[in-house]
Amino acid sequence: MDEDRIPTGIAGLDRVIEGGLRDNTTLLVVGSSGTGKSTFAMQYIMYGLENGENALYVSLEEPPEQILEEAEKLGFDMKKYHERELFFFHTKGEDFKQLVEEQLPALVEANKDYSVRTRVVIDPLTPLIWSISDKKEQRELITKLFYTLKQLGAVLVTTEEHSAPGETIGEDVLIPVYLSDGAVHLTYRPIGGAFNRSLEIIKMRATRHGEEVYPYIFVRGIGVVAKTTPVVSPEDANKYDGMFDKAIKTASDLGASEMFLDKIRYVKKHWSYSFSPKETLQMLFETYGLTQAIKKDDVSGSENVDKDNTSSSQSEQSSNESSQQTTESFDKSDEENKGGEGDTVEIEDLSELEELAG
Repeated sequence: MDEDRIPTGIAGLDRVIEGGLRDNTTLLVVGSSGTGKSTFAMQYIMYGLENGENALYVSLEEPPEQILEEAEKLGFDMKKYHERELFFFHTKGEDFKQLVEEQLPALVEANKDYSVRTRVVIDPLTPLIWSISDKKEQRELITKLFYTLKQLGAVLVTTEEHSAPGETIGEDVLIPVYLSDGAVHLTYRPIGGAFNRSLEIIKMRATRHGEEVYPYIFVRGIGVVAKTTPVVSPEDANKYDGMFDKAIKTASDLGASEMFLDKIRYVKKHWSYSFSPKETLQMLFETYGLTQAIKKDDVSGSENVDKDNTSSSQSEQSSNESSQQTTESFDKSDEENKGGEGDTVEIEDLSELEELAG
């Protein structure tokens, strides 16, 4: 992780999104009624306030007094920050166009030189979506809203969905999901008389995120607690360095460009999967045309001139066969791939990659 991340404060979430949100981005929290969207919003705001940040709470439904009371019942003392570090912007009605095009830009302009980091919440976006039936107009207004508020800092947006049976995401929220930088989907299902809630990360731009479905609960005084495991465990962090180093050496022996070598180095630095990169490296070599088998003399650097000129059809057949041999070299040992003098041989370094990582 090369950049500073902004922790969400949602227990368990940050460990599966590389430590938090990127600054000046939007995170959309989507879910049906009862999934805890507003709890996510309050928890996000409270974490910032408790760590010296300012917060702007844009409410398109409930008045500030009601939000403060509900937060107190969850164990969040937002009242002590009200009108000091925490500011509300409440609007209710259908005149959202004026809000987005005039009022919020003026607010951002008045605070653009403020040095303290500001967290922003829009809770919920649903009334704005429902007030605009024209999809083009809806997209333009939401784009403007996100762009304006991202200038203050990282923005968490909640919205309610009404998905039909079989739909992963409700059609009514497709536009905000598309326009957001990240999206988390909340669901609950009644199991054994209790509600089983879970979250799934739909998207998170420029972030390696967890891809599982994570159960979560509500804990008074904390808020949402998601049961997650880190995307990359400490023991897996450098597990395949040897395989990458061998691939770099092999590519260099084959005369690959420095750009290609840098590409492998970058993948090595950011590889965050627990499984082997062997197949990925194989496909990368194939994509860049490094699939032809080479002679032993070529590997050692000496010249090897082919004295026999074969026909073009024979040359093409030989190329296809050597490409197949190189692919197979990822799975064969050195002993299985020894050839006679003058014969083509498999790329020995690649064949050893899996063993080196073991």
